[in-house]
This record gives sequence, C-alpha cells and structure tokens, in this order.
Amino acid sequence: MNNAIATRSITGLINRALAIKPLANFAKDRARNMMIKRAESIGVYWLDEVAKLRSRGGNGALNPLWEQERAAICDRTLTYPDYYLTSFHAYEEGNLGWEPALEATVAAKAVHARLWPEGDARGDVRLRQSYLDALAERLPTAPESIVDLGCSTGLSTCALQSAYPHAHITGVELSDYFLTVAQYQTRASAAAPQWRHAAAEQTGLSGQSVDLVSASLLFHELPTSAALDVIREAHRLLKPGGHFAIMEMNPQSEVYKKLPAYVLTLLKSTEPYLDQYFSLDLHQALMDAGFNQPSQQINTSRHRVVIAQKTGAAS
Repeated sequence: MNNAIATRSITGLINRALAIKPLANFAKDRARNMMIKRAESIGVYWLDEVAKLRSRGGNGALNPLWEQERAAICDRTLTYPDYYLTSFHAYEEGNLGWEPALEATVAAKAVHARLWPEGDARGDVRLRQSYLDALAERLPTAPESIVDLGCSTGLSTCALQSAYPHAHITGVELSDYFLTVAQYQTRASAAAPQWRHAAAEQTGLSGQSVDLVSASLLFHELPTSAALDVIREAHRLLKPGGHFAIMEMNPQSEVYKKLPAYVLTLLKSTEPYLDQYFSLDLHQALMDAGFNQPSQQINTSRHRVVIAQKTGAAS
C-alpha cells in the first residue's frame, strides 16, 4: 500500500469514528484536556486566567457587562451561515458562546507553544511576528488601510496594528462573543482597531477601499464553498494593486503528514472542515478569483504565508 492510499484509508477510518457522537465527544474532551495541561506546563494558568477575564477581577462569575457590551456590538440583522452553527474546538456551542471566547487567548498560547524549540508561552507571539515579517518582505509599501477577516478576539488584528500603527484597521468577526472580547482587550489602546460584526465572506464594507486584506488561521475553519466566497470578498474589498495575505496551516507540512492516527483524530474532532481545507488548491483558487500568481513562504514547521496581489495598478 503506497503512502497516498494509506493516508486516505486512515482519514476514512477517522472520519467514520468521528461520525459516532459518543466517540466524537470523547475525542473533543481529550483534545480540550490536552490543551489545558499543555498551557499549565508552560506557565499559562488556563483556568485562573479565564476566571479573571470572565469576572473582570471579581469572583469568577460572568460579569454582566459582557452581555451588555455584546448587545451593543452585535448586528441583530445578521444571519449565521449553516456551516458556522456547528461544534468547533471542542466546544459544543462552537464559536457562539462565552466559554470559547474567553478561552481563546490562553488556547492560542497552548496550541502554538511548541512551534519553536523553547516550547514556551511566547509561541503565539512569535507566530504572529513571523507573519508580519513575511508581510514586510513582500509588501512594497506599508498599507494605510487593512481589513482583518475572521479576527477572533483580536490577536491578529492587534499584531497588525502594532506593525502598522498609522493604518486604519478593521477587524471583522462572525462571533459577537469573540468580537466583544476583542473590544474589551483593546479598550485602553490609544490606537484601537475598529470592530465589525459580519461574516468574512460578506463584510458589508465598501469595495476597492483597502490596501491589505489579511486572514490569519481562518481558512482551515471554512468549508470549500465559504473559502471561495471569502477569496472573492477579499478581491472585492481591495484597491487595484492591493494584497490579500493568508497565514494558515500548511497542508504539506511534514508535521501533519507524520501525525499519529490518535493525535490526528483529536485534531479533526475540533476542526470539522480540516479535510476540505487540506484538499483546497489555495493558489489556484486565488488566481481563479482574479489575483496574480501568489507567493508562498513557510513561516513555521506547520504554517505558511500566502500573499496574492489584485491585478491592476495601485492608485
């Protein structure tokens, strides 16, 4: 049996196992516990940090200000697409709840801790910086206007704001829970980004209005149809000559190719569209949408940065 056939066989077996709800729930629980233990092992005290954030320094109960602020930021006319109403990252409520939103920062620190040999809590910051370094190498001039698609709780948006302090930056996120946390965590910033409750594939922002559209760790959470819609929306938003930059998991990474079946099962239990992302020809999809031939840079053992320019001269 060659490697390709073996991989398909293992993938099929894992998918069949995850279709059995008790097994899927067991895998999600194991994946979550592994992340919490990893966080604790690097000095990120997951439960304590989340309790402080939930209560904003109180007794651990959810501070009522969270719901008040969510009501203010939420677009009540927005309809969540069907693909979004599923379980993500071992949370039954997916991205539409306080637990996933309040745990997003500590989860990022845990997941990205081992990207570098030190294996410490700086892994996520170093991942974001590796993306910014790739942008600096590829972009001819600093962008003055940026849209960050699928911004989650704002880690990617704030990294962009730090790198381009004079740029006007808008973070777009479909979960009003995540967006509320993003707004709260930047409340004291002198140059806080703007936050917009919208789908990445239908932002409602003006066309041909920005220099850079960025998407960090978004595409592996999308089915193929939504991924293609996001690419088309990015093309619509960009000025002629503008750039679309994607920082994502690298399907060709040897790390993923060599994952033990058990670990792959845990990963897939938390990422319902991972197979579709891994089978997507991202470069071809970008060109089909009207972008020039994309560039690709490997920024970690597991990630890549893909940058494509919209055809036409910059104004």
